[in-house]
Amino acid sequence: MTALVTEPPTRAGRGGRPRDPSRDDVIRAAILQLLGEVGYGALTMDAVAAEAGVGKATIYRRWRTKQDLVVDTVSDLNRAWTVDVDTGSLEGDLRSLVHRMVEMMASPVGAATRSLLAAMQHEPALIEAFREGPLAVWRRAYDELWARAQARGEVGPGLPQSIPAEATTALLVQRWMVTREPVDAAYADAVLETVVLPLVRRAG
Repeated sequence: MTALVTEPPTRAGRGGRPRDPSRDDVIRAAILQLLGEVGYGALTMDAVAAEAGVGKATIYRRWRTKQDLVVDTVSDLNRAWTVDVDTGSLEGDLRSLVHRMVEMMASPVGAATRSLLAAMQHEPALIEAFREGPLAVWRRAYDELWARAQARGEVGPGLPQSIPAEATTALLVQRWMVTREPVDAAYADAVLETVVLPLVRRAG
């Protein structure tokens, strides 16, 4: 999940009527519960409706497919972790955002996100949906972070697509997805201090 904070406007579920906010929380909770229990492959829209205690029509009016249902919901949940916080400095902004990413990874939202990443190996149609959904949420947050740093004169142009920017999250994601070693705030701080900030300062 490489380095994204303008929040996109609230949208209707793909292909359906606008969402009833009173139903969102129970549907989200049901999706997180089922993803944790059975994973993406075995999850069904009917099962989500049953777990949430809503009619199947409530689900199908909002999302045409399981992919739309899960990606839309996981994207919305990830968006809650990227609420803009302007600390006044690049270092402060980076630390705040990577700490929130670490917290997300340890949460049920992180487990749901990771289940989508794992499912992409067997569900090629998920790849683009994931890029436009959860991944895009974080990219927008990091893009805004780098834009503020450039406006303050802390960095030059082109940082969002640079190796230092990619390094901001690459080591965290490697532990989270590949080695499954602990990812905590102390590790995130160490990555910032020993890898990211020195690279950024060198890049100017």
